[in-house]
Amino acid sequence: MQNKPTFKLEFVALIAALMSIVALSIDALLPALPEIGDALGVINISNNQKLITMIFLGLGFGQLVFGPLSDSFGRKPIVYAGFIIFVIASIICVTTKSFEVMLIGRILQGIGLSSPRTIAIAMIRDSYSGDYMAKILSIVVMFFILVPIIAPTFGQLLLSSFNWQAIFNANLLFGLLIIIWFWKRQPETLEKKKRIKFSSRIFIDGTKEFFIHKDAVIFTFISGFITGSFMVYLSTSQQIFQVQYNLGELFPYFFASTAIAVGAATFANSRLVIRFGSFKIAYIATICYVIVSVLYVLLFFSGKNPSIGVLISFFLLQFFAIGFLFGNLRSLAMEPLGHIAGIGAAINGFISTVMAVPIANYIGSFVTDSVLPLFVGFLVFGVLSFLLLLRIKAIAN
Repeated sequence: MQNKPTFKLEFVALIAALMSIVALSIDALLPALPEIGDALGVINISNNQKLITMIFLGLGFGQLVFGPLSDSFGRKPIVYAGFIIFVIASIICVTTKSFEVMLIGRILQGIGLSSPRTIAIAMIRDSYSGDYMAKILSIVVMFFILVPIIAPTFGQLLLSSFNWQAIFNANLLFGLLIIIWFWKRQPETLEKKKRIKFSSRIFIDGTKEFFIHKDAVIFTFISGFITGSFMVYLSTSQQIFQVQYNLGELFPYFFASTAIAVGAATFANSRLVIRFGSFKIAYIATICYVIVSVLYVLLFFSGKNPSIGVLISFFLLQFFAIGFLFGNLRSLAMEPLGHIAGIGAAINGFISTVMAVPIANYIGSFVTDSVLPLFVGFLVFGVLSFLLLLRIKAIAN
């Protein structure tokens, strides 16, 4: 742990790049969902959403393995192991002719990518704590958000020039370049003297230790609610923009505009969090998240979609609030877990992701000809998050 925290640009950029492999594997595929569904014989287009949500299922479960192992064997070897699984899974996705096998490949991709995603958070916790950790996380997320801004456009370009398989191949090449950079430039952040001796009980003991910290558990549940409602947008955005609004190849640009709001908020958070604190900012952002949802539901309760300009305006407001939540909630959950950062990040990510997948699948099934169910989901889980924050305030007082 650094006594006097210092900002290291390459460390932040590299950690963001590690996490961006996940974002690219999700968002670059969005424009290709109809083509993949057609190629694999999908009849119900809503099933195409599973190509997005299933990778999150793998992300959730994979963390439970890689996080604890990194506490015993160090961060870097576990990142390499995860990338090998990602390579195998990508080959499965590119070569299969079966939709069911494709879903298995996406789950395996998620398992592999859960390693760099989880270890990135653990490495930040190895190096920083408190509100400064929240600042670093916000900057990482800001860089990370650049990927969703350009990924759908990148995927559309590959799809137009080649085929949907080229998207998987490009993701694999990008991941390889990041891993080489990581291997050459990033030192191990977990000293050998701080490692936990590996045993069959490391998972059980670490889990018990995690649940001792009630604040960490509550912030993890809030992350699950926010991530789940946001995942509905990720999995249905192609259907909303291309089917409901008939925007065709303009979809990547509208998707990018909403991602910019998250990036702007995370940048603002990195400047404000030291001054105001993680909890206060997360509390206010949750209130704003609920207010935007209430306004949309009240104004468009009939289910008729507003103009694209109005919809984008609501998305920008909603995702601006989300930008203040992602980094702060993860930081608040990780704060008491520095001594078990690997398994702490794993359980935090596992619970929030496994909560998010059924939320996304359920609400997404209603987003067929109206955007209203999406905002109803935002409202329900925003209110639940706010109530849990009130619970934390009550415990603190």
